[in-house]
Amino acid sequence: MLTRRVLIDTLAVMAASETSSAHAGEWWRGAVVYQVYLRSFADANGDGIGDLQGLESRLDYLAGLGVDAIWLNPCYASPQRDHGYDIADYFAIDPVYGTMADFERMVASAGARGIRIVMDLVANHCSADHAWFRDALGAPRGSVERARFHFADGRGVGGVEPPTNYDSVFGGPAWTRVVEPDGADGQWYLHFFDPSQPDLNWAHADVVEHFDDVLRFWFDKGIAGFRVDVAHGMAKAAELVDVQAGSDFHPAWDQPGVHDIVRRWRALGDAWPVGPRYWVGEVWVTDSALARYLAPDEFHQAFSFDLMLQPWHAESLRRAVERSLALAGPYQAPAWALSSHDVHRVATRYGQEVDLGDPDPSDMISAARRRGPVDAELGIRRSRAAALLQFALPGTIYLYQGEELGLPEVLDLDPEVRQDPMWFRSDGEQFGRDGCRVPLPWSREGANLGFSTRANAAPAWLPQPADFARYCAEDQFEDAESVLATYAAAIEARKQHFAGSDSLCWIETVPGVLAFRRGRVACVVNTTNEDVELPVTGTVVLSSVPAPSGQLPANSAMYVELE
Repeated sequence: MLTRRVLIDTLAVMAASETSSAHAGEWWRGAVVYQVYLRSFADANGDGIGDLQGLESRLDYLAGLGVDAIWLNPCYASPQRDHGYDIADYFAIDPVYGTMADFERMVASAGARGIRIVMDLVANHCSADHAWFRDALGAPRGSVERARFHFADGRGVGGVEPPTNYDSVFGGPAWTRVVEPDGADGQWYLHFFDPSQPDLNWAHADVVEHFDDVLRFWFDKGIAGFRVDVAHGMAKAAELVDVQAGSDFHPAWDQPGVHDIVRRWRALGDAWPVGPRYWVGEVWVTDSALARYLAPDEFHQAFSFDLMLQPWHAESLRRAVERSLALAGPYQAPAWALSSHDVHRVATRYGQEVDLGDPDPSDMISAARRRGPVDAELGIRRSRAAALLQFALPGTIYLYQGEELGLPEVLDLDPEVRQDPMWFRSDGEQFGRDGCRVPLPWSREGANLGFSTRANAAPAWLPQPADFARYCAEDQFEDAESVLATYAAAIEARKQHFAGSDSLCWIETVPGVLAFRRGRVACVVNTTNEDVELPVTGTVVLSSVPAPSGQLPANSAMYVELE
């Protein structure tokens, strides 16, 4: 097992390299962060499930792509009912992913390549298999064990109705009734996702202190920071009352107590001996509420989902960029994401016809999980252009694994192989997230298209469609016109032409075309189905598709060094 000293020395070297920058220590400003959904990235032991050794084996690929950090989805000990977002032990690696020694070696190997590790922190809820919750089920009403969660008596005769009218994000009610130790029907517990994920009570000191220990433990392992899952939901109102129709108030979302938690964490991270640790929040709130999460003593960043939710329409994309930059303020930098493990892939979304209305405020993420026919080639063409747009923006770029290959969403998975609790809780009404989590194709040959490195490997945990072979990284690496080549070139251009500047200046142009400059290089994007005249003059640095001189082809983007 690697020693703590080796890990801290690695971080110290990385921190020292930042001291000469305009924003000393703020490595994340301008960084490209690659999201690894570990289960689907690379399988080293042949069980059909991605693991830490598989990730380590592909670090050279990520370094070659030009990424600065990895956002690692949960690999803690878990029964895997929600594939890691149901944590049973916050201080252990799940055996399906490897060992703590594997984790420490991967962190050190990534650091040697200049790549930091940002872990996922799931603190709104834990697993029903967590020791605390098992204790709570065996404890009486009013006990300390139950006070760490949200247990309440039911309503109606005999308490047969849930305590409130809350719905689960995954579908169905947000309350489940327990059987008491004596066998009688008992209290109800709160879970805003799946019944296997009971919400923690952040008003209890045990919970607060437990997560202080969790943070220290993983910081000691050498990680650079945390992405906080469901950050707006951790604190609940003191009184859990019904949600009123038409009201903006929800006792479980965006409560003032959340900010106390975040400030506590930020202070702990800022005081870390080898340099401040980084925080980015997953915060689904209104624009006005989001600004509070970006106060100087709270998150460094929160994901800017606005851009991800927009249709392929220049004016809508520009408004989303403007809103995100305004919210981030003059001293912040947005965290841009066009996709993640929770939404349909970019090439599929941009290949669908959609209306131009704003997303449904009651279910904003549904705008990134649409059904309907897909024009695959159009979607890939637009996704390449979208990559150039994203990588030209000031701030931090989050890139979900496989987007650089142009992978489509797998919409036609057989119901028999689906595993997302969202699918089951909605009775199949929602596809859920399995389609963007299908394991990556690394080669045309080999076990599971190279996802598994052992010849006799078990089938991949989610089946790969036969046509996934055409997207494999091995072939694209050899093709200068591939989607992978476009992404690599865009990342290189970002570092060469856009580094060191948080400013953006819009260039007015014809409808359907988006244009802005950062320094001496302009990014121009044509979202229409017609070729147009290039709206700026200069030398083309990069184009998402081949283009005649002076032309900006339909559904394409360019970087142009201005005259």
